[in-house]
Amino acid sequence: MSALGLAAPVARERETRRSVGAELRATLALAAPLVLTNLAQHGLVTIGVVILGRLGAGPVAAGALATSLYFVLFICGIGLTMAVSPLIAEARGRERGGAVRDPDTARRIVRAGFWAVTLATGPLMLLLWHTEALLRALGEPADLSEAAGAYMRTLQWAMWPALLSLVLRSALTALQRPGWPLAISLAALPVDAALALWLSFEGGLGLGPVGVALATVLSAFLSLAALCAVVLVDRDFRRQRLLHRLWRFDPARLRALAGLGGPMAATGLAEAGLFEAAVLGMGLFGTAQLAAHAVVIQVAATCFMVPNGIAQAATVRVGLAYGARDGAGIRRAGLVALGLAFGFMSLCALTQVSLPETLTGLFLDLSAPANAGVLPHATAFLTLAALFAVSDGVQSATLGMLRGLQDTRVPMLIAILGYWGIGVPVGAGLAWGAGLEGRGIWLGFCAGLLVVACLLVARWFRLTAAGSAARGPEPAVRR
Repeated sequence: MSALGLAAPVARERETRRSVGAELRATLALAAPLVLTNLAQHGLVTIGVVILGRLGAGPVAAGALATSLYFVLFICGIGLTMAVSPLIAEARGRERGGAVRDPDTARRIVRAGFWAVTLATGPLMLLLWHTEALLRALGEPADLSEAAGAYMRTLQWAMWPALLSLVLRSALTALQRPGWPLAISLAALPVDAALALWLSFEGGLGLGPVGVALATVLSAFLSLAALCAVVLVDRDFRRQRLLHRLWRFDPARLRALAGLGGPMAATGLAEAGLFEAAVLGMGLFGTAQLAAHAVVIQVAATCFMVPNGIAQAATVRVGLAYGARDGAGIRRAGLVALGLAFGFMSLCALTQVSLPETLTGLFLDLSAPANAGVLPHATAFLTLAALFAVSDGVQSATLGMLRGLQDTRVPMLIAILGYWGIGVPVGAGLAWGAGLEGRGIWLGFCAGLLVVACLLVARWFRLTAAGSAARGPEPAVRR
């Protein structure tokens, strides 16, 4: 072959490397503040778990029951708020592809998000008000049910402001301005910790576990107020008029958002429901296993914040390329995100296997006699949590990538199949049928997540086969 014949493939290879490098830098620049924001938000939950742990294993167990149920329903609202990001990103991608710019697109999508959250929150909070009765009906111990119900009657008031904050965070992410949400989330951490300590312990108001929940509520309202202030004061956001005429009802835009966000909510609910079923099952095996499960879930969830931030960035990066009908850009953005999530969660899995006692000690006082029975269970659960860490990261990143393509219905079906068709039956069979108790439940997690991750990745590669993504379905929202 001539030198000229060799030059063309070499030039293409160099251009590909440059393109991948540019995509990697863009993804990291967007994902880094999103990851830190997620960690800060999760830090608010972790603060609660740590303070409850200092109050004793009983408050940790009751808080785990209440918090897990809260987040099962909170996930429904999160699905609606997450639809804001791909819709705005796709619209901005169309503008980059030559479409006429509409300055009101982002505002109308944000307004639809606010309406969707407000309409959904009322029924969800009404259900949460009856947490104690619900837990008793499910066979949970009476003392745990009563304590969890008291905790929930305060915690539930955080749902509305927290979801409205997520609408604004999704919008700012799609506009590639994630710095403000990060700053506000970091500022909320010391405020929440100070409030929780003052409200919970003697020397302050001494409200006990309810004080932790009240601190969460106050932090949610303060964070929402801060985000609204930023949107109203920042010069670039003022031009977007994101909070302008929020009272106007736009049924067409609301239907479009619900059409995309509804399956996303169902997907999240399928996964969250799996974990809630696990918490309820753990409660039947005693306080020690439930407390250990609460600790390990916090460790796993903390690790998960990183691929979750990568997934959020992938939604925007894929969405921009999708709006511009750039098939190569779509594939490049997705593969970069997938590689980042896989690599990070592999490191997390290694850490969980290597340092079980250290990780458990972050949440529980291991020197306390009351917690002596928790460590053996926590160590076993952490080893199993390491098995599903990689699958968890991969499925999260791939979901974000598919959302950038506004593909949400098939992923919803995959999630339901994997979590409830496989994860729950396998976990129940091993926990009760094989007598493995809590370890069986964690093995069910592993099975369900592995199936979901594999099917989602297969779905992504099928949709992004050369040329197909660029000719993808019409966007969910037209101008």
